[in-house]
Amino acid sequence: MGTDAYSEKVLILDFGSQYTQLIARRIREAKVYCEIHPFNVSLEDIQHYRPRGIILSGGPSSIYDKNAPMADNGVLSLGVPVLGICYGMQFLTHVLGGSVAYAPDREYGSAMISIVEAGDLFDGLEGLDEQPVWMSHGDRIDRLPDGFRVLAASKNSPVAAMADFSRKFYGVQFHPEVVHTPEGKRILKNFLFGICRCKPVWTMTSFVRRTIRRLREEIGEKERVICGLSGGVDSSVTAVLLHRAIGERLSCIFVDNGLLRRGEAGEVSRTFKEYYGMDFHLVDASDAFLKSLRGVVEPEEKRKIIGREFIRVFEQKARELGDAKYLAQGTLYPDVIESVSFKGPSSVIKSHHNVGGLPEIMNLRLVEPLRELFKDEVREVGIELDLPREMVLRQPFPGPGLAIRVLGEVTVERLEILKAADVIVQEEILTAGLYEKVWQSFAVLLPVRTVGVMGDERTYENVIAVRVVDSLDAMTADWSRVPYTVLGRISNRIINSVNGVNRVVYDISSKPPGTIEWE
Repeated sequence: MGTDAYSEKVLILDFGSQYTQLIARRIREAKVYCEIHPFNVSLEDIQHYRPRGIILSGGPSSIYDKNAPMADNGVLSLGVPVLGICYGMQFLTHVLGGSVAYAPDREYGSAMISIVEAGDLFDGLEGLDEQPVWMSHGDRIDRLPDGFRVLAASKNSPVAAMADFSRKFYGVQFHPEVVHTPEGKRILKNFLFGICRCKPVWTMTSFVRRTIRRLREEIGEKERVICGLSGGVDSSVTAVLLHRAIGERLSCIFVDNGLLRRGEAGEVSRTFKEYYGMDFHLVDASDAFLKSLRGVVEPEEKRKIIGREFIRVFEQKARELGDAKYLAQGTLYPDVIESVSFKGPSSVIKSHHNVGGLPEIMNLRLVEPLRELFKDEVREVGIELDLPREMVLRQPFPGPGLAIRVLGEVTVERLEILKAADVIVQEEILTAGLYEKVWQSFAVLLPVRTVGVMGDERTYENVIAVRVVDSLDAMTADWSRVPYTVLGRISNRIINSVNGVNRVVYDISSKPPGTIEWE
């Protein structure tokens, strides 16, 4: 029997850094399981977790702030390697008797460090003596704790990295987890494999095998499960995992709200009903949704109406199906982290738009097969489960659908204009080989008309905005530099083939200050 992926694990204590989830993703990419817990998690919980190593994240505080986050000092008495990053290094220094001081010259952004002593943390780095790194700190180490040695220094940080080799305590003032530290992945791997002696056994193959076994144990041999399908990757992977585990005892409900892209309902139906042979129920509620949205122009009101209507339709169908005891939800690990984050515990994980408050309304137990995974890992599971590639790599699509891409009132006529334009955007982005390179690409129907000339006649028609963005996680995004030839084809095709449109514009706003969606 091979090594259990969950026994080869690392614990990340979160002191509030914007990069904490990125640390976890880098560790998972190295095929080592890890979890993020708040800095004030109890020592008992840490001991129960039994990590092979502990990483102390960065954070926005100074160690001398009145309410500076402080972990239990006992984490340094567990006999496991510790790596402090930025604030985590300063915490390590402070607790172990060193000195942290205000830096006269703060370091934010790219910097160069000089390697003083390579040791095991910097083993095998390219261009060993000088390394570009990403800094983000206002304090610096003034005096090392006993037993520590300087590993690296920068112009403004005499201690950019340090180590106590005997206790396997390490600290870096920079951020190895960000792409701006080119050798950062190597440094983290040195900590994981050279220092913590972890084995790279966290794979999606092992996750699928273990999850199917766990689902069978959790649900039992007779109980039924209802799953709300959206056609997105999270709900699709959730459904296929459950189907592998319990077969025909899974019932999937797909609500066609009339706000989907052209052909989407049929595609989802073919995939899950015909290809996978699932107990699949398509509910056409288009008329009800559009009637509820009549005359509504305010974006947040649209969202609320769609959410309420979805719950009503889904609940009605679920009750028709009868005796289910469980409701499947595509909760991901970032949702779980938010509920116990540095900012403080929250009583409820943010609701998934597919199910809202249904578990309480219908007295159903939640089953969440993906709650340990990041989005990129979910896609890997989809590939492992042989989902169609276009479904696994599908771009994010908003829960309220096209209702928030039709600015202003949502009508059948305006939806048809947008659907026709969006088909062209997707086709051209796909043909240009850009679909899997960009984060999102879509069309937006604006609530304005403009003057144009077609043939010898004056026109006064609608405007379509094209939005294409690059992003890693949707927290920030930049507008994509799509080649002019591609944009030209998109514009030409939309104006010539979509009735009621005489102008196309390209959105060159980034997030922030804008958002990815227009509403």
